This record gives sequence, structure tokens and C-alpha cells, in this order.
Amino acid sequence: MMRGVSMVKAMRIILLCVSVLWIFPEECAGKSNFSRNSSSSTASPPLSQTPNSVNVGALFTYDSFIGRAAKPAFKAAMDDVNADQTVLKGTKLNIVFQDSNCSGFIGTMGALQLMETQVVAAIGPQSSSIAHMISYVANELHVPLLSFAATDPTLSSLQYPYFLRTTQNDHFQMHAVADLVSYSGWRQVIAIFVDDECGRNGVSVLGDALAKKRARISHKAAITPGADATSIKDLLVSVNLMASRVYVVHVNPDSGLNVFSVAKSLGMMGSGYVWISTDWLPTVLDSMGAVDTETMDLLQGVVAFRHYTAESDAKRRFMERWRNLRPKEGLNSYALYAYDSVWLIARALDVFFRENNRVTFSNDPNLHKTKSSSLRLSALSVFNEGERFLEIILGMNHTGVTGPIRFDSERNRVNPAYEVLNIEGTGPRRVGYWSNHSGLSVVPPETLYSKPPNTSTANQRLYGIIWPGEVTKPPRGWVFPNNGKPLKIAVPNRVSYKDYVSKDKNPPGVRGYCIDVFEAAIELLPYPVPRNYILYGDGKKNPSYDNLINEVVADNFDVAVGDITIVTNRTRFVDFTQPFIESGLVVVAPVKEAKSSPWSFLKPFTIEMWAVTGAFFLFVGAIVWILEHRFNHEFRGPPRRQLITIFWFSFSTMFFSHRENTVSSLGRLVLIIWLFVVLIINSSYTASLTSILTVQQLTSRIEGIDSLITSNEPIGVQDGTFARNYLVNELNISPHRIVPLRDEEHYLSALQLGPKAGGVAAIVDELPYIEVLLTNSNCKYRTVGQEFTRTGWGFAFQRDSPLAVDMSTAILQLSEEGELEKIHRKWLNYKHECSMQIQNSETSQLSLKSFWGLFLICGITCFIALTLFFWRVFWQYQRLLPDTGDEERASEVTEGSRSGRGLRAPSFKELVKIVDKREAEIKEILKQKSSNKLKSSQSGAGSSHSQHSEIP
Repeated sequence: MMRGVSMVKAMRIILLCVSVLWIFPEECAGKSNFSRNSSSSTASPPLSQTPNSVNVGALFTYDSFIGRAAKPAFKAAMDDVNADQTVLKGTKLNIVFQDSNCSGFIGTMGALQLMETQVVAAIGPQSSSIAHMISYVANELHVPLLSFAATDPTLSSLQYPYFLRTTQNDHFQMHAVADLVSYSGWRQVIAIFVDDECGRNGVSVLGDALAKKRARISHKAAITPGADATSIKDLLVSVNLMASRVYVVHVNPDSGLNVFSVAKSLGMMGSGYVWISTDWLPTVLDSMGAVDTETMDLLQGVVAFRHYTAESDAKRRFMERWRNLRPKEGLNSYALYAYDSVWLIARALDVFFRENNRVTFSNDPNLHKTKSSSLRLSALSVFNEGERFLEIILGMNHTGVTGPIRFDSERNRVNPAYEVLNIEGTGPRRVGYWSNHSGLSVVPPETLYSKPPNTSTANQRLYGIIWPGEVTKPPRGWVFPNNGKPLKIAVPNRVSYKDYVSKDKNPPGVRGYCIDVFEAAIELLPYPVPRNYILYGDGKKNPSYDNLINEVVADNFDVAVGDITIVTNRTRFVDFTQPFIESGLVVVAPVKEAKSSPWSFLKPFTIEMWAVTGAFFLFVGAIVWILEHRFNHEFRGPPRRQLITIFWFSFSTMFFSHRENTVSSLGRLVLIIWLFVVLIINSSYTASLTSILTVQQLTSRIEGIDSLITSNEPIGVQDGTFARNYLVNELNISPHRIVPLRDEEHYLSALQLGPKAGGVAAIVDELPYIEVLLTNSNCKYRTVGQEFTRTGWGFAFQRDSPLAVDMSTAILQLSEEGELEKIHRKWLNYKHECSMQIQNSETSQLSLKSFWGLFLICGITCFIALTLFFWRVFWQYQRLLPDTGDEERASEVTEGSRSGRGLRAPSFKELVKIVDKREAEIKEILKQKSSNKLKSSQSGAGSSHSQHSEIP
């Protein structure tokens, strides 16, 4: 008996060595090459004939959800191929089955046994772990290996040139999961996976896909293959103590339901939890046929992904046939992939034989080196035409029950797609689709392939999902971790401006405006947040806020609470909440009262305003003179007198003291409009001058940040803030000019001393601090220039912390309800209200842009009046011209003249004379001319009558 036991042990050792021997040559593949075709061939048919039969291997686990569906699918495909006269004419397709029994070692042995039958291709395995091992065998023997169920993304690497899959790569499924996580607004997930090649590599791809969506895997929970319920329970208890409530389950179909069974017992399938399953769960449900209610109770609210196969006549015929083959078992997607795998090989063999290729095998010299061993490695042969056959398979364009089968450059099937299922009630409900062409969509992928790819966030859409606990709104996806660890909150231990944040003797050990805002926001959260405040700094000077942020990044603190400015460099490493107070850098400088100037009366208007106003006084005076000159004797006389009248009338209207009366309608119209303009200008001037003379005017030799940059004087900044780095790095101010100041007393003394006595010319600090400084200094100092940065204060959380989002929402709620203003009044209610900025006299001057509308109306009125006036003058001039009859008599007198001159053109001098004449004189002349014309016409009529009477 002992001898028998030792023999068994020896056989186990020998089998183990065989598996090692088949893996080891791959590592040494680069050491020597040889010609496969030069070796002796076996089973080589004549060149002109195709073989009577050809062998194809099938390696999978019989007793599994996938295997139980795959085996009848293989047999059905083999029968269909052999019955089809259009494929492999005269050649029978044989499938040699081997059970891998879910064991890497037994699977390797099964692969070796398949190769002994001189197969031209092998279908399988279903396990990615076994696929990694037997891919080395396929590489060595040049036998294409088509897997219908191994989804590990790393199997597509260049390391396995003879491996390709007829199913989908998990690379795409993990991107589908990442899109769902991003679509729902979650930032962290916990990955629960089986600890083998498929699980580890799939989760690794999921982490990369989530990173592109600004999300991450917060914890990886690995399950040992074949783990019992106790191990799964221990693992789920540990992950339930963590913050994330979004679980992605990527396990094997045969043991995956145990995860949900244990989760149900732990109360982890209720409201607030999110469970996302990969394709293993739909495989289990589809294989069961009629799913019992107990199983469905475990899965309520779960979201799962299933391989998508478009509806077609071929698929419907196969499903009807399946009901006859397996009436008590359901049909999962892997059965469809298994069926298509056989047909793909058959179609490829048909093309292979049509190209007059032969199926030949040869011995591998490397295998003959083991003749001394009792193992029959020499029975293994190399498929000589395997490389060509692989090329044909990769180039196939075949349509099967799963749709079009084509391979891309990475040996993956093109157009990968998944169905998004929501388990509710008595079964799964489809809520959408996913494809790498359009992302999440409610439209079947094949209808979108004709359109340009669009995976933008705005294009993502799913139907409503019912989450665990019958919740229709997407859960928040996280809770505060229930692991007994309170939130570690870093608070700067300030020595200045302690109203904002400072140390306190009473619990919780800190106080101030920022602390009250944080506590008020925490109270609005729908869950308790245990927390500990930890002072940061030695209390002798303000700590460096950049170093404080680095401590949060280094995971020494969970959050930093205080007067922390949100700047670009900090947002790259931490997540800030919504700003709870506005801030920005301003310049504070000493000011003094401006001395009164004897020319202050000129300050209300700008130079342009004075010039235009003066010009319009003269312009309107000239227009009124033109309009009144013919009617009003006060606007007539010698040229010198008329010029004086124009000037006097123009400027006297400023005080409404003009003594000349206007008598013409057009002149009165212009004067009324102009007096209205003068009224507005006078009122504005009076108001502005009053403000200038009565309001205290302050001045400073520092005008703002620009004047500070151009000077060489020292600038004070608060110790520990970002102001120093901003001035040096952004504004290129020399670091030697920057003087760090400790507290308000240092501020005031440095400003009072000035740059010549060892102080500073100005201080650059944030606006909230400056408000306190000006109040404490009794308004002796003011800000100069404009605020030259726009920032705010926020609370700094670790990167991708979901608590930051909830706190931002709470801060917005505090602002909308007015609570922020109440907290502000509590801590920052200043005794002295100071005008923050110096009132610049130039900014209070009235410019032309404030009055150009008035000047425009006045100008248009003057233009219309002049147009009407000159039209009347020209009309009168035309009436004063000599009649045509008079001109004809004048031409008879000058009949002898041959100079060629025509009628005398109108004279400009005569036109000016008419303009200069009084209106009364013009009317008298026109009246006389009309009377003369009437007499002339009467005398002409009388002489004509007498002539007619003298005719006999």
C-alpha cells in the first residue's frame, strides 16, 4: 500500500513538471528559432485534396453555469456545420471535448491532450486563469486559441499572439461601469472581486477608467477563489465600515450569489447602498431559466451589465431551438458566443481550404529533447499552417447569432456593447445600453453606428433606476465611515485676527467666525460627523497655510478649517468647498487730507467737458444771431457791434441774464432748447462743486498695485498667507522688498514708520483682514487702487472627498437662509465703519459722456433751424430774380454782341445782400414787384384791344 501511495505522489510530481515544461520554453523562445516545415510531417493529405475530417478542440468546465450552456451549443453548431453543404464540402468537423474542471493544472493537462489529437484550433477555456497558462501551449504549437468566455483584458497583449476571443473584453465592460458611476455623480467605489487574473486585471482597468472620470476605487476587497460564507462575511463587514456605499462586484458566476446572500444578512441591501454587478450576474439569472423568489429578494435594486447581442432572425431561431434542447435551462450569452465560435472556425477553414492550403503537422525538436523522460511529449505536433490560419480568422467578417464578428488591431471584437439591467420585482429590467460608440443610451447601439461617435457627458442617458430600498433617486453613494475614527480637522493657530479663528479654552478647543460657519454647515448634513479639532502651528506666529494644505494632502488631516484662501495651486491637490466669504488682495497705504486748491471750481468738469461746453455757447450764439439778424434790430449794426452781441448773448445765457429778445420762431426754438441744456449743466456743476468742497478729500502718494510694482519701496504682507508668493511669482516683485508682519500692531507701526524709518510704504493683504485693520486704526489708513484678485475662503478636504460636495451644498443653504450674514454680524460687527477706498476727485468729475445726449439734441435743433432759414432765404432770392420777358428785351439791346456769354448767373454777393436785408424790406420789394407785374399785364392787355379795334 505504501508503494502505491508513493507511485501516486510520483505521478503528481510528473504532471506538475509537465505544466512547468510547457511554460518554461516561452521564456526561452528568443534563444533559438527553427523551421517548422523542415521537420518531418505527419498526417499530410495530398496537395489537391482536403482532409476528410478536421479536429477542433473545446476546453471548458462542464459543471458550471457557462459550461452547461456551452456544451450543447458546441454540439448544435457542429451538427449545423456538418449539415450545411456550403461550408467545408467533403470535410467533417469534429469537436474534441475536454473538461478543465476549473483547475489550472487539469486545464493545462486537458490542453495537452487536445493537442495530441492534432487540432487546428482550440475553443476555450472559459477561465481567464487557465487561458493564461494554455496560451503558452498554443504559442508553442501554433494552434489558434479562441475563447468564448475568458474576458481578462491582459489576454489581448502581444504576449499571447495566438489567443483571441469571440466574446467581449472586460476592458470595455469596466469603462461601462465607470460611465455609470460618473453618470450617477459618485466619486468613490469599493471593488469586490475574486482574487485571480480575471478579477485583479479587470479591477485594475476599472481604476484607470474611473480616474478618467475624476473618480477612484477607494478600497479593493479581494475574495479568495472558492471562499466560504464566513470569509465573505468578514470581508463585507470590513468594507461596511468604510465611507463608500457604491460596490462593484466582479466575481465568478458559480459563487457570486454568495456575496449578495451575505450582504442581505448584514443589512447591506437596503436604502443608501449601491450594488453594481458585471456580466456574471445576468449569466447566472439567464442560466436559471425560472428564477426563484428567494434569489430575486437578494438582488432587488442591483444594476448589472449583460453582453448585448442585437435581435436577428438567426438569434430567434437559435433561441427556439434551445428551448427544445434544454427546456429546463435558460440561455445565457456565453452559449451564443460558443455557438458562433464553432461557425467562425468553420468559415475560416473553408477559406483556408479554398486557398489550397493543407493541414500538416510537424514535430518540435525542443520536445524531442525530453526522450529520456517517461512523458510522451513527442506526441505533440506543431500545426505548420497555424500562422496562416490565424491570419484568416483575424480577417473574417462573419455574422452569427451574436451579430457581426470582426476583430480590430488588438484582436478584440469590434462594436462592443452591453445592456444595463436593473433587478427589480421578479426579474431584470433593461434601463439602457452602453457602447464605446455612444456611451450610455436608451437607443440600441446598432441604430447609432451610422452617426458620428458621441460619448460626451451631455449625451449620456438611462431610464429610471430603482435602487436598493426601493429608492428612485440615485443614492448619495457614501456615508461618514462607521469605523470609530472621527474626522481629523486641522485649524490654524493664529496670533492675529483672532475673530476669524483662534484657540479656545472651552470645548471643542477652537472658536471664531470660520469655526461657526463650519459647525453650522455640519449641522445641516443628514448624517452625524464625529470630529476632532487639532490646532496647527506653534502659537507664536501664523502658520504657513501652504504647509497646512500639504498636511491634508499627506493624509495627516482629513480637512483644514479656517481662513484658507482658494487659490489655483492649492486646488490642484485638495478639494475646496463653496466659498463662505469673498476675499481678494488690496493695497493699504497711509493717507492725508488733500489741501484746498484755488482752482477747485474747475474740478466738477473734465477738460473735454469744459471745451465742448464753451464751444456750444459760441455755436448757439452764432446760430441765434443768424436766425435773428433779419428780424431783430438788436442783432443788427456795425460788424464790431454784432460780434460783441454774439459773445455777450452766448455767455449771458449761462445765467439766464441775456437782455436781447428773440422775435423769430426758429430763434426762439433754438434758445428754448439751449436754455434747457444750460439748466442741466448748471445744476450738475453746482452739485459736483458742493460735493468737492464739503466732503473730506484724502490723498496718498501710493495710487495702487501698479505704483507699488514700479517703485522700490518695501511692502508689508501678513505672515503665512499666499500674498507673498503671489507678489513674487505673479507680479515679479523682488523678495527683498517683502516684509512679513506678525499681527495688527506690526501692521500699524510699519505703516506709521514709513519706508524711510524702517517701515513699509504699503501693505498688501486680503480684504477681510483689511476691514478689521481699518476699524482698529480708527480709519487712519485706506485702501488705494482697485482689488486686484478675486478669491474666497473655503474649507480644504482631501482630494475627491465626497464630504466636500455635501458641505458645499450646506454652505449654499446657509447663504440662502441668511445664516451666514448672522454669523458675520456676530463676529465681525465693527465699531467704526470706515470708507474702504480713497475718493479720487478725478473719478467724481463729470465727463462729456454724461451730457453728450443733450448736446446732440441741441445740435440737431440748430441744424434743422438753419436748414429752414436758408431754404426761406433761397426761395426769396428766386422770387427777386428778373422775369424772363425782361431778360429777352435786354438781350435784344445787346444783339450785336458775339461774345457767346449767356444769361447772367446769380451773384453770391447779391445773395449775401438779400440775407443781410431786413425781412420787412424783402417783403416790401416782393410786394412792389408783384404790383408792377400786375400793372404790366393790365397795360399789355389794353394795347392789344386797341389794335384789334383799328383793323378794318
